Amino acid sequence: MSNNPNVPAKVVLVAGAASGMGYASACLFAARGWKVLATYRTPESAGDLLRLAQESPDVAAFRCDVTQDADCRAAAAEAVARHGRLDALVHCAGTSRPVPLADLDGLTAQDFHDTTAVNVVGPFQMARACAQALRASGDGAVVIVGSYGGIVGGGASIAYAASKGAVHTLTLSLAQVLAPEVRVNAIAPALTEGGYIQRVNPAAFEARRQHQIATAPLRKVGRPDDVARTIFAIVTDAPLMTGEIVRLDCGLHIASTGTGVGHGTAGAPARTK
Repeated sequence: MSNNPNVPAKVVLVAGAASGMGYASACLFAARGWKVLATYRTPESAGDLLRLAQESPDVAAFRCDVTQDADCRAAAAEAVARHGRLDALVHCAGTSRPVPLADLDGLTAQDFHDTTAVNVVGPFQMARACAQALRASGDGAVVIVGSYGGIVGGGASIAYAASKGAVHTLTLSLAQVLAPEVRVNAIAPALTEGGYIQRVNPAAFEARRQHQIATAPLRKVGRPDDVARTIFAIVTDAPLMTGEIVRLDCGLHIASTGTGVGHGTAGAPARTK
């Protein structure tokens, strides 16, 4: 970022910034000189973000349910009203109800509807709401959080994996229709620290963590800060990249052991923001 006071700061809308990757992204963009409008769904889940917004003049928190088109349009309008522009959208909002993959009867149609509403309809509506302002910036960027589970069919549940696969396809569609003014990419993390599974079922998270450490060539799991750094790089330093699904899987896809199903057990944890 330029230190020239005559050059306006760039502006990012981070959707789903209450915790995890979204919160880490909001913090990183603000630290790098961006103005941040960070959305959250409920105050109960957004304590850290609300404190950050109180302490930082560069971060504003905005309540938004991404399943509601009016909320998405209001968030985009708020970013432009505050700062006169919008240069990037980082969409991290997501949800799932964890159900073992083999438990077919454990999933209901409502699980699919609820998961798809947040994980697929949400980023579509937010990208649509932001499209005009992103195009006007002349160099807009969108990064949507998908999942390694959406590549291999694993993760928190079949409904979750299916929704993240749809996110990857959505990314390809948006990259075509928003070009040339806006680049659109997705990231597909495998298991990361600080996710929903770790909070609600520490034992299950630890089992998946040990599996990924044993299987992945890099022998580790990611952290929200790791993911945020990649998101920032895609937004700010990848001018020729659009329509990509960037795997952040610690090398699971080149692991010499396991199958697609086995890798899926180390897929991204469910998130609710």
